[in-house]
Formats: sequence, structure tokens, C-alpha cells
Amino acid sequence: MSQDRPAWARRMTAEREARGWSQADAVKAMAAHSPKKLPDNPSMLRQWKRWESGEVMPSDHYQPLIARTFGTVTHALFPLPGRRDGNSEIAVASGMETLDILSRLQASDVDNATMDALSITVDRLCSEYPYMPSDQLLIEGRQWLRRVAGLQSQKLTLAQHREVLVMAGWLALLVGCVEYDMGARQAAESTRKAALSLAGEADAAEIAGWAHEMRAWFAITTGNYRGVLAAAEAGGEVAARRGVAVQLAAHQAKAWARLGDRRQAEVALDKGRRLLEDMPYPENLDHHFVVDPSKFDFYAMDCYRVLGENRLARTLADEVVRASTDFDGTERMPMRIAEARITLGVVAAREGDVEQAVDYGEWALRGDRQSLPSLLMPSRELASLVKKQFPDAPAARAYFDHLQELAAPSGRNSS
Repeated sequence: MSQDRPAWARRMTAEREARGWSQADAVKAMAAHSPKKLPDNPSMLRQWKRWESGEVMPSDHYQPLIARTFGTVTHALFPLPGRRDGNSEIAVASGMETLDILSRLQASDVDNATMDALSITVDRLCSEYPYMPSDQLLIEGRQWLRRVAGLQSQKLTLAQHREVLVMAGWLALLVGCVEYDMGARQAAESTRKAALSLAGEADAAEIAGWAHEMRAWFAITTGNYRGVLAAAEAGGEVAARRGVAVQLAAHQAKAWARLGDRRQAEVALDKGRRLLEDMPYPENLDHHFVVDPSKFDFYAMDCYRVLGENRLARTLADEVVRASTDFDGTERMPMRIAEARITLGVVAAREGDVEQAVDYGEWALRGDRQSLPSLLMPSRELASLVKKQFPDAPAARAYFDHLQELAAPSGRNSS
């Protein structure tokens, strides 16, 4: 088929072929997932061929059904047209420069315009997480956290007081994430606990849920898979049916996959998929504490890589790279792309191509924006596989040295 087809049509073909299905098999699978009887198979097969060719886009009725058939969410497979740029909109909406905001913070009374500008600044910082250098984001995040926390000593209405607690909670979550990215585990855990405390004071369930999500993230990157399940359960209790619940389900799936329980991993993935399918499409896809549809493919990719489903893992990794790259080639989500490349490296190693495996592994380690624990976890999985299958391969030595250097405690920020 032509590569000029729309991305959704190419993905339908890739997803079907990754499962070893013919087009007729795909139609039967879709019928099995449909709550209502579909038209007869020959008619649906003709329709499916038109969809895969890109001749016509599936209607709103069939899009969620196709997504369900392939175990993903509608807007991961069929993205809404146009991506909202969170940073440019935040800059326009604020109407205040940083110095303007800071001068207003010195006033005895804080007006609503200042509160709005602060809220927009918090959103901006959270939206810069995917690509801003860690050290720069950490400095800015800590500075704004101190400024926002300082507002509690000023005259505030009850509504403003809660809003300050909420903004401080989001900033604490952001700072904790960046601290952990940089290898500062103790600092990150202290900041996470502070965010959880602020969530309790503000009665902010979403922030509390993300604080538990951070606990699950810390646990999975240190190999504490039972701890992941406990943290995800605690988070689900306080933030059920909110966006964070999707990510908590994803952590459960990743933990079950590493525990070798495929059934539980797929149950958790399906739980997250159903939750995300019912949620409105996010306005700002760059915001770190927003679960966008394409992120679900990222979760599933990790699980299928660990479970040894090479064809599905490769298909999802290719999709993660495509969805995380802008039309001009700019990597909008470099950390997701890095893990996708590691997945492609794992698949290459399993297929006997050590040079390609190492190339993908090295490529993933070169990024300027990294989450060290999240990067090291799959990188070590790839390194272990390469060492086992190709113990004497010269091509792997430089990769092992690079990985060892990156993981060395002396190379980490511990403050």
C-alpha cells in the first residue's frame, strides 16, 4: 500500500499485521468487540479495505470500535485535527511578564489578575517538563514554589488561600519529578510528601493522586513491583475516574508485566484504556500532569516489550516516535522517543541484530532531556539481553561503557 496514506490508515495496517491478522480476521475481531450487530462480513470487509487504503476515514461510530479492537483509545488512533500549543497560548493568556507578577506579589492584597497570572505560570512550567533541561526547570520550579508558598503570609480570601495551596501542590509535584529525573531520590521523596500534604490541606484529589503516582513511579524504577501495585491502589482510591487514574492503571500493567503475569497486565491496560476513552480530549497536550491519548500507546509499548510481544512492541514504538515528533522533525517528547528507541533495540536484539540493537540503545542515551531512572530501567533490560545473547560482540562494548557511566552515582545530582 502507498505510504502517502493518512497516518491512521497506515497504523490500522500495522496493528493488524502485528497480530498476524488478515483483513477478514480484523473484521471478525471488530464484530466481536461491537455491542451491536454489524453489517454482514462481505460488506464490512469492503469497508475495511477502504479504511486501510485511506480512501475514506471511519465514521465516529466505527472509530472507537476500531480502537477497542486494537486495544487503544480513539484519539490515539484518530487524533483530533490541530494540536494546541500550550506554551504559546499560556504566554498570550497571561498578559504579564515575570517582573510584573513579582511586583504584584509584594502588595498587601493579591488581586485576581495576579492569581490568574500565577496559575498560568504554573501551567507553563508543567508544560515545559517534556523538553526543558532538567537543571533549568528545577531552578525555576523551586523559585516559583517559594514565591507561591510565601503568599500564605499575605491577606487572602478563603478561595485565594485554597488556590495558593493548589498551585503550590502542582509545583511541588513538578519539582519532585525533576529531582527524581536527576537522580536525587531523597529530595524527590520529600517533595512528593510535601505535595501530598498540600493536597490534603486543599482537598485536591487530583494532586493527591499524582503524589501516589510518583510513589508508584519511584517503585517501578527501583524494581519494587509490589510497591507499585500498593501505590497505584492508594492513588486510585483518592482520585478514581480522574486523569491520573489512567497513569496509575498503566503503572499496574507495567508492574504485572515484570512480574510475569500477562493476564493481569492486560486487565490493567484495558482498565486504563476504558477510563481514558471516556475522558474529554485534553486542551494542552504538553502538560506533564495530563494523560493524552498517545501516551497510552507509550504505556502499552513498555508492557508488550517486557512480555516479549515483539511485533506489537515494534508497532507501538514506531507509533510513539511518530506521534512525539512534529512535522518539521522536532522531537516534542524526547523522553518518550528515547524509550521507544530502546524498545526497537530490544526487538532487534531478540531478532539477532546486535549492531542495530546497540545503535538504538546509544541513540536513546544521547538526549539532552532525560529522566535518568526511567531511561536506565529499559536500558538495563536491553544491555542484559545483549550481554546474554552476544557476550563477545565488539559493537556492544561502547554502549555498555556509556550506560555504566550514565548510571554511576558520581554522575548524579543528589541534592
